[in-house]
Amino acid sequence: MSTSSPSLQKAALEFKSTSLTVPVLLLASIDEKHIELQLQEKIAQAPEFFKHSPLLIDLQKLNGQGLDMDLQSLVKQVRDLGFLPIGIRGGNDRQNRAALDMNLPVHSLHGGNSAATHKPAAKTLAVSSEVEASKQPEQTLENKLITQPVRSGQRVYAKGDLIVTATVSAGAEIMAEGNIHVYGTLRGRALAGVPGNINSRIFCSDLQAELISIAGIYQLSDDLSPETAHKPVQISLDNQTLIIKDI
Repeated sequence: MSTSSPSLQKAALEFKSTSLTVPVLLLASIDEKHIELQLQEKIAQAPEFFKHSPLLIDLQKLNGQGLDMDLQSLVKQVRDLGFLPIGIRGGNDRQNRAALDMNLPVHSLHGGNSAATHKPAAKTLAVSSEVEASKQPEQTLENKLITQPVRSGQRVYAKGDLIVTATVSAGAEIMAEGNIHVYGTLRGRALAGVPGNINSRIFCSDLQAELISIAGIYQLSDDLSPETAHKPVQISLDNQTLIIKDI
């Protein structure tokens, strides 16, 4: 009996080129205790947002100032806090070798750090960070409609747009790969464009959110202007800055 040639069999896999939204930890200090305290503070503010989050470590600023960071110790520290390091960039030769010894990729620097704008910057991580985002492969959207209140502790996820015609309570979390519409009070956490869709938006009738996020760029309630509270607004992303406008 003849056997089919492997080249004629159905392919078991394929490689595709894509870009993912990944938080970047841009360090400005080598004080490990200081770094740990700041990261713990941010995690406490949005634990689900940072839970098992991938993390790219950027050492460019430290090395530019002649500050030498022990990479092995830093990687252990962020792992102990629940992050999943996926590589480094901006490291020196010794740090790059140490990263490869830990099976962490060494990423090239590209694009540099964008200049600060007059707008208050949204954040992704503690010491300093940025997000790299690009177009994602087209997918079949699965919009979701929720007509009941989303209560504290509940999590709702939509592969397309998420529409909520009731209140989102404090302690609740709603996430969508597309846009989020809340035709009621938004008190919990709302994360739109979760896979990195920078064109996603958040619309709500009454903004009182604990956290808002688009494509990984987020702001906490303490960062929101009082002028935007208790109003119908739309939230978009422009040059890694969340823009909140009245509707």
